[in-house]
Amino acid sequence: RKMVDVEELKHQMQELRVEVENFIKQIPPIQLYIAIGVLVFTSFLLLLARLFKGKNSNTIVLAGLSGGGKTVLFYQLRDGSSHQGTVTSMDPNEGTFILHSETSKKDKANPVHLVDVPGHSRLRPKLDDYLPQAAGLIFVIDALEFLPNCRAAAEYLYDILTKATVVKRKIPVLLLCNKTDKVTAHTKEFIRKQLEKEIDKLRATRTAISDADIANEYTLGVAGEAFAFAQCSNKVGVAESSALTGEISQVEQFIREHVKP
Repeated sequence: RKMVDVEELKHQMQELRVEVENFIKQIPPIQLYIAIGVLVFTSFLLLLARLFKGKNSNTIVLAGLSGGGKTVLFYQLRDGSSHQGTVTSMDPNEGTFILHSETSKKDKANPVHLVDVPGHSRLRPKLDDYLPQAAGLIFVIDALEFLPNCRAAAEYLYDILTKATVVKRKIPVLLLCNKTDKVTAHTKEFIRKQLEKEIDKLRATRTAISDADIANEYTLGVAGEAFAFAQCSNKVGVAESSALTGEISQVEQFIREHVKP
C-alpha cells in the first residue's frame, strides 16, 4: 500500500511540474525576467535588513574643543584612572573594552568601542570617519572655562548637528558639562541656554552662505522660533561630570542606553 502511495505522489508531482513548465512558457520573457528580478531584489533587501538589525553598533564617539577633558574621560571609562590629569591628544584614542565600572561582571557586560576625537580644528574632520557607525556622541564641554569658549563650542556643535549622517541616522548626542566639581563651574542649565542662544545666532549667519557651501547641511530648529535643542531631529541631552575625580555615572548611563549591556 505504501509503495502505491509513493508512486501516486511521484505521478502527481510529475504532473504538477509539467503544468508549471507550461505556465512559465506562456509568460512573455520580459515579464518573467521582471518577476525574477523583483524576487531577487526583495530577497536581497530582506537579507540586508536582517544583517543590520542583528548588528547593533557599540561605538561611542567623544568630541569637543581641546582642553575639555575628553581624553581624561576616555581613561576613566577604560581604566578608572585619570592618567595624571590633563592630556592633549593629537591622534584619536580608540579602544574596545568593558567599562571599568563593569569589570566585575565581565560575562554579562557588552564591550564598548570608544573613540576620542582630538578637538584641534585641523583634526576635527576625523570625526566623519566614525559617525557612520556611531551609536551615540558625547560632546564634552569645559564647564569651568565655558564663557570664553562658548562661541567656538557652539560653532563646532552646530557643524555636528547639521551633518547629514547625524540627522539621517538620528545619532543621540549628550552635551557633557565636565569639571563641575569646581566651585566656579557653570551649571548645565546655564550652559545649555547659552549654547542655544549662540546656535540661534549662527543659524542667521549660516543661512547667508552661498547654496554651494551649505548643500550638504541640514537646517536647525524651526523657522521663526528661537532655537532649542528639543527641536533637533535627534535626541540631545545634557549631563554633568568630573572626569578628573571619576564622577562619570551620567556618562556611563548614556553609554548603556545606547550600547546595550
